[in-house]
Amino acid sequence: MQAEIRVTELSTPRLRLRQWRASDLEAFAALNADPEVMRFMPGCLTRAESDAQIQRYQTEIAQRGYGFWATELRGSGELIGFVGLHRASFEAHFTPCVEIGWRLARASWGKGFATEAAGECLRFGFETVGLAEVVSFTVPLNRRSRAVMERLGMRHAERDDFEHPLLPAAHPLRPHVLYRLQRADWQAATGA
Repeated sequence: MQAEIRVTELSTPRLRLRQWRASDLEAFAALNADPEVMRFMPGCLTRAESDAQIQRYQTEIAQRGYGFWATELRGSGELIGFVGLHRASFEAHFTPCVEIGWRLARASWGKGFATEAAGECLRFGFETVGLAEVVSFTVPLNRRSRAVMERLGMRHAERDDFEHPLLPAAHPLRPHVLYRLQRADWQAATGA
């Protein structure tokens, strides 16, 4: 795997994945304050927490060339959330790893945006970064995200399920399912 990749954005037919801007702060804070969007997260974020999250994402993109990119509609430039690749910041049986993840505003659900953007992120991760594997994880009840993982060709094995170490032992969101996708499987499925 290459140590550093320089990229400013990725594009799909409907979306642009790019570095974060100051103009994204308000829309991202609104998304992170929506209880339905944050249903499978430990809680909604305050404006300060949301802004700090953007700062961390900006730093990772600047340092690695990838991360959780701001995701906007190409036609309007409207920020709809994030999609991207991220190095997991905790220890588990499958780390170190690069995860693929997304968080979209509720108005953007059910339109295929997560699958479209994540598919481009996988292409970038496998072809440009040279990753051997990408993982994704969520709580078992998050059927929407699990469906995206499955559409991407990721596979779930119960033996890989884990307790998220950043959540307290009794927390109801601590149990997580893990999905994996190997580069060879992605290449076979896409003909890449």
